[in-house]
Amino acid sequence: EVQLVESGGGLVQPGGSLRLSCAASGFTFSGSAMSWVRQAPGKGLEWVSSINSGGASTGYSSSVKGRFTISRDNAKNTLYLQMNSLKSEDTAVYYCATGYGLGDSRGQGSLVTVSS
Repeated sequence: EVQLVESGGGLVQPGGSLRLSCAASGFTFSGSAMSWVRQAPGKGLEWVSSINSGGASTGYSSSVKGRFTISRDNAKNTLYLQMNSLKSEDTAVYYCATGYGLGDSRGQGSLVTVSS
């Protein structure tokens, strides 16, 4: 059974930083592309970023490119999202997902609130 557990969310001021983590189990993490998606209040799911299985290839939505960095540690079965220069419009529940795009399986999410 695929299990994805996100952590690291919280309240941060505009311009601040947070790092999200996603602990994965129940599947071959090192063989799977992974993604981050988010859902802002009252809106649908939005793709944020993806990374290939080896970690060498990444992609970002235009709304976060240059501010967010996706990475992974296959030895620890963990996916990361470093978020810098956060804006109020980044407020959302962030989910890690298997595969590309909106993903196949998602975790329970981690709430990020950007507010002064």
